[in-house]
Amino acid sequence: MDYFKAFLVGGLLCLIGQVLIEFTKLTPARILVGYVVMGVVLSGLGLYQPLVDFGGAGATVPLSGFGHLLAKGVRQAVAEQGMLGVLTGGLTASAGGIAAAVLCGLVAALIFKPGDKA
Repeated sequence: MDYFKAFLVGGLLCLIGQVLIEFTKLTPARILVGYVVMGVVLSGLGLYQPLVDFGGAGATVPLSGFGHLLAKGVRQAVAEQGMLGVLTGGLTASAGGIAAAVLCGLVAALIFKPGDKA
């Protein structure tokens, strides 16, 4: 049942993104930034954690989950360090994921020799 819930939540988030691509003039980059901001705002309002509790990876893997992680890290760092946590909390919480993305990008660049398409 957990897989179904994750598929349902992740699929719904993808559906919303696809509808935005098809029926608005928003660029994909703006939609992706909107998803991160939406994750931060919903997490700040306390509405994203119930979605994570229900959908699991379906809610944490998309970019809205990254926004949720940033907000959660800032909240925790502010509780521990005070106002300095506003600047350090988001990066501390997401450092593992960012490092993994950079490392995977480096490995892919070394293997496939990227270049211009022209």
